[in-house]
Amino acid sequence: MEYGIIGLLVLALDIWALLSVWGSGSSTGAKLIWTLIILVLPVVGLILWFFIGPKGAARAV
Repeated sequence: MEYGIIGLLVLALDIWALLSVWGSGSSTGAKLIWTLIILVLPVVGLILWFFIGPKGAARAV
């Protein structure tokens, strides 16, 4: 049961990461590479994206 909940959490975080990657201002090539990394290595890709991935558009205050 715990693995199912953890799997759903990883899936939700991966979807969030993919939406953030595609909403960033990076080039299409960089977005494609990050998408492949996140899809092929879900947990490792998510961690890598969180620390070194493209950042979203900054909000003007």
